[in-house]
Amino acid sequence: MENSQRYALVTGGTSGIGYELAKLLAKDGYNLVLVARDESNLDRVATELRRTYGVTTTIISADLFDAENAFTVYDAVASQGIQIEILINDAGQGQYGEFIDTDIRRELSIIQLNISSVVVLTKLFLQDMVSRGTGKIMNVSSIASKVPGPWHSVYHGTKAFVQSFTEAIRSENKDSGVTITALLPGATATDFFNKAEMNASKIVQEGKLDDAAEVAKDGYEAMMKGEDKVISGFKNKLQVAMCNITPDDKAADKMKSQQEPVGQK
Repeated sequence: MENSQRYALVTGGTSGIGYELAKLLAKDGYNLVLVARDESNLDRVATELRRTYGVTTTIISADLFDAENAFTVYDAVASQGIQIEILINDAGQGQYGEFIDTDIRRELSIIQLNISSVVVLTKLFLQDMVSRGTGKIMNVSSIASKVPGPWHSVYHGTKAFVQSFTEAIRSENKDSGVTITALLPGATATDFFNKAEMNASKIVQEGKLDDAAEVAKDGYEAMMKGEDKVISGFKNKLQVAMCNITPDDKAADKMKSQQEPVGQK
């Protein structure tokens, strides 16, 4: 099938890493199905990509904080006769603060977005891909998946799930013709920290955030090569390597010092 007839679906494709991935796909001639909550942002990005790259862009406004809407997204794609060759699960959020103080309802919604909706979309599109014997899936994980995250405990927990889940289903489907890749960014300059109310943290105030376009490029190249996972950025590779040899309690304490608010004692 020629690229001009191929479709990729990107959740969270209107900003940050997801937006940069959508641009890379469009540049390579893939038509796009963009999924996000804000219809005005969807319209804006879809128009930009269509005009810049000459691809077909389809938008689906869906709130994936409710995992039932992931089923609706799949049904909407199927009803239009669109065959998804590449699925990128990028949409995700976190909530900053000590667990004892944070909003449990918001955290449950984040679990639905970061885990449940990813599982639903992955299963439904993977079944189609395996039946055809071809396709690619990228799940955006995080280096947060490799270490406990005080001040960001639920987010780190969800990314640990995403990483383990992605590696497991890759093994299950390694002879199917479908490749499944995990992208592990570090702290990246996107709207994530603003949405997580995390701008006061040391990791934002004192750290150098990675460029979303560079992270997307690392992930895109790994996905297209069919690699199992990619940690974007040398310092993030080093951090993960250190976490692998550091006891969990010590790694958690170190992460706590990096993520606590500036001036916290």
